[in-house]
Amino acid sequence: MPVTTPRVAVLLAAYNGMQWIEEQLSSILGQSAVQVTVHISVDASTDGTEAWCADFAARHANVFLLPSGLRFGGASRNFFRLIRDVDLQAYDYISFADQDDIWHEDKLQRAITSMRDRRVDACSSNVTAFWESGRTQLLHKAQSQTRWDFLFEAAGPGCTYVLNTALAQAMKQSMLAQWHDLQNVSLHDWYCYAFARSHGFRWYIDPRPSMDYRQHESNQVGANTGLSPMIARYKTIHDGWWFTQVALIARLTGQTDDPFVGSWLALRRWQLIRLSFSAWRCRRRIRDRALFFLICWATALVGKPAR
Repeated sequence: MPVTTPRVAVLLAAYNGMQWIEEQLSSILGQSAVQVTVHISVDASTDGTEAWCADFAARHANVFLLPSGLRFGGASRNFFRLIRDVDLQAYDYISFADQDDIWHEDKLQRAITSMRDRRVDACSSNVTAFWESGRTQLLHKAQSQTRWDFLFEAAGPGCTYVLNTALAQAMKQSMLAQWHDLQNVSLHDWYCYAFARSHGFRWYIDPRPSMDYRQHESNQVGANTGLSPMIARYKTIHDGWWFTQVALIARLTGQTDDPFVGSWLALRRWQLIRLSFSAWRCRRRIRDRALFFLICWATALVGKPAR
């Protein structure tokens, strides 16, 4: 049988991206051993991103700009729009891209090879965070998956995700059926991982970094390193946002009838205390399990479990 080059749809969400989007697109179009088509959705911007992308698409036959002028207010809704509006059936694989990273040349090729060799439906990976100062740091997300980690965290940065068409199409149908409630999901990568795992699709997290993950003051969700990001994340947990998202994703992915999920889904104080003792099933990294235990207790005693 003839060997065919995998067809990959890269879904790129942009917003005020003029500073780095050209470098990102160059790294995407330079991918090895795959046939790439880029679909760009621009959240209404003020720096000329729409016009630049329109001109870029006009000069590249494999780059398409979706109708502009829409205001999404965040990357999650922008990515959901891309999944909804792009014809995914025309491709073998679907990948997400931010506007400001730099992909390794073999990012897609390696992910697809891993998926085929391991017979899985999706692949994500570690990344190398980098700052303008020259500082770099490996962000390790490839700990062993647990029974329920997908309800409490993503598989890593969504810009590393590569999904096969079967998974992407199944997810798209579910999203369309729940479109209104889906708009309340803040992190698309968390939802996509949760949908895949909760519906029996297999996921591999590659420990080798596949891209350079740019860090700057405009990151919606950046590297969780140092004290300041930890404090910021604790505030989102303390005010009820995080557990509200957990409950929403559990409902959207059809997990509410599971006895374990039902035992804490109402997020009452005594339920959170009970949940704390299942930390080892809910997070991948040992440090995160310890924090999960403490957060459940802190939220139960002094926080706001749910809105």
